[in-house]
Amino acid sequence: MLEFKKILFPIDLSETSPLLVDYVRVVAERFGAELHVVNVMREPLASTSGIDMSREELERIRSGVLAGARAQLEDFAQKHFSGLSKVTTMQLRGDPSDEILGYIRQHGISLVVMGTHGRKGLDKIIFGSVAQRIVQMSPAPVMTINPYRIKQGS
Repeated sequence: MLEFKKILFPIDLSETSPLLVDYVRVVAERFGAELHVVNVMREPLASTSGIDMSREELERIRSGVLAGARAQLEDFAQKHFSGLSKVTTMQLRGDPSDEILGYIRQHGISLVVMGTHGRKGLDKIIFGSVAQRIVQMSPAPVMTINPYRIKQGS
């Protein structure tokens, strides 16, 4: 029988992340799987040209942004996944696609459940698609869900 022992749920901490929780919980509970909830942030203030601040001030701001995102991630996991047998949270920095793919390999993830933003046309070309790249390159199966097309409570 096919089993998923480690499930990765990458989130961007946007308003769409909670819309996917029911799907993730059902799969994790059904398989008794470890759940890895991961947030990837691009480097805050990566470009500081034109900003008139000392390095210390910039580093304090960066640290504050990262600490705030980490707190949001922990709150999200506690609110939505308390009661599951094993939940791991991880905050990563860098390119979201690269970091997620690396995490899948490093942690032996057996299923990825992630949202799509349903971008089309020029929007997709300009902004790219993290989900699309993960689907194409992941060594593990990927379940994608468009949060705008699901009916809540079904």
